[in-house]
Amino acid sequence: MKNESKTRSMKKQQLHLTSLDKVYWPEEGITKGDLIAYYKTMAPFILPYLKNRPLSLKRNPNGIIDEGFYQKDAGELAPDWIKTEAVYAESSDKMVHYLVCNNAKSLLFIANLGCIEMNPWNSVIARADHPDYLVIDIDPSEKNTFEEVIDVALVIKTILDKANVEGCCKTSGASGMHVYIPCNKKYRYEEVRAFAKTIATLVHEQLPRITTVERSLAKREKSEIYIDYLQNSIGQTLACAYSVRPKSLATVSAPLEWKEVKYGLRPEQFTLKNMDERVKRKGDLFTPVLGKGMNMKAALKLLNT
Repeated sequence: MKNESKTRSMKKQQLHLTSLDKVYWPEEGITKGDLIAYYKTMAPFILPYLKNRPLSLKRNPNGIIDEGFYQKDAGELAPDWIKTEAVYAESSDKMVHYLVCNNAKSLLFIANLGCIEMNPWNSVIARADHPDYLVIDIDPSEKNTFEEVIDVALVIKTILDKANVEGCCKTSGASGMHVYIPCNKKYRYEEVRAFAKTIATLVHEQLPRITTVERSLAKREKSEIYIDYLQNSIGQTLACAYSVRPKSLATVSAPLEWKEVKYGLRPEQFTLKNMDERVKRKGDLFTPVLGKGMNMKAALKLLNT
């Protein structure tokens, strides 16, 4: 295989892109160069959800043929022109130097490391303990159908409607879905997590046969969808909107209109090859998650009536 590389000068900074012809998705023939081209095209849409947020790196330098590895500390990877943020980690009793992706050249640098997916914090550096949004991760088991995932998402929507709260839905890019609720840094993580637990519990009460709020895999039934509200903690990450996933077909975590959340929807509809056309037609459907933010007190009052 030819080892192609290219050097781009972006705002007077040298960005050296390597092995662009390396195949990352063997069955589809999609290369590392295709991945980088996607992120270059989609940079205006994805950057608002990455800016000023520490990134956990999930690196797949061999493409999707293996599981890759996670890396939080940028170490010596980062050139002097890319922003990093030092965060103390209690678990390891040391400072972790996270990459922060604030512009297109940083995005392409990160993709060039073999980071197929982009995993930002829910909060920005300046207000690290105050998330911009609440996240509910609808995480199915291998025995659940995607129709059941849709059922869960729609029950969440009815609960949000009752609470007079706006929520945005997206495919995870894998087998699940994510629902985001704007918070606009109004609340601390523990407050947001408690509200998310309330929603998850209400969903489970309506769909007890197919859902669980039990974190432990050992205590879950193998046919239950985990409604994960614990993602609402500092340092937790999910693949952000418009992120490619290291899955077959090069699927993308795609923001949705709620009217699209119905039987017949499939996560493999949204891929690296067609997402740019979708945003040209529909615009950025995820913009509200960085908006005004819910009134939690009012929402809880409505849910308790």
